[in-house]
Amino acid sequence: MLWFMEGICFLPVFMVIWSSCTFMISYIVALLRHNVDIIFPYISDTGTNPPESGIFGLMTTISAFAGIATIFARYKYVEKICEATTGSRLNCIAFCFGIISCLGMCFIATFQETQVPSVHDLAGLTFFVSGVTYIVLQSIISRRMYPYWSSRSVCLSQIFISAISVIAAVLMIICGVLVKSSKLHWEIHNEQYILHVVSAVSEWIVSFGFVFFFFTYIREFKKVTLKLKVSVHY
Repeated sequence: MLWFMEGICFLPVFMVIWSSCTFMISYIVALLRHNVDIIFPYISDTGTNPPESGIFGLMTTISAFAGIATIFARYKYVEKICEATTGSRLNCIAFCFGIISCLGMCFIATFQETQVPSVHDLAGLTFFVSGVTYIVLQSIISRRMYPYWSSRSVCLSQIFISAISVIAAVLMIICGVLVKSSKLHWEIHNEQYILHVVSAVSEWIVSFGFVFFFFTYIREFKKVTLKLKVSVHY
């Protein structure tokens, strides 16, 4: 059996690969059509104009549902094996933030920034804040599961990704608020160019940090199976 078919580890594998392709394909298409600059556009900028807007919307929605499935599997895993150790409340709180972040992804995909900017910006803020909160809480849960149900390498990887994501999220929000313009094309001599670059780079870091965090679930998910039980009541 192939390693990514063991247990349910295909969930985080699919989530990471599909989401990464979503970001890169929409970026490449937008770049080839000269709709964005080659250097550090916002991720949402790469999915603003057609046809990349359709590609971005569809693929991001699929990523969101893959994220929900993976987050639910992690929630049930923690609930099953070590509820007494980690605390059911912390597990539930992390699960809620994870679901909220994925719903934010759906709204980002549906409402383009040039069409409904207020909804798009609110959805983006919801996704980033909730997503970062989720991975931070999951890092705490994994640390409490160590050494019986989580390894040292997994804990350190999650802590590193969480720390980088938190720092990048703070920079992204601060610089994003200070940038007054929402234009798609920037020149190095433009006012607030540095703020734009810092905000855009931070956005990419947070997005990939949230996505690649799911890779740390692979070792655990190899030992997990989920079954659907159907009961018919007459």
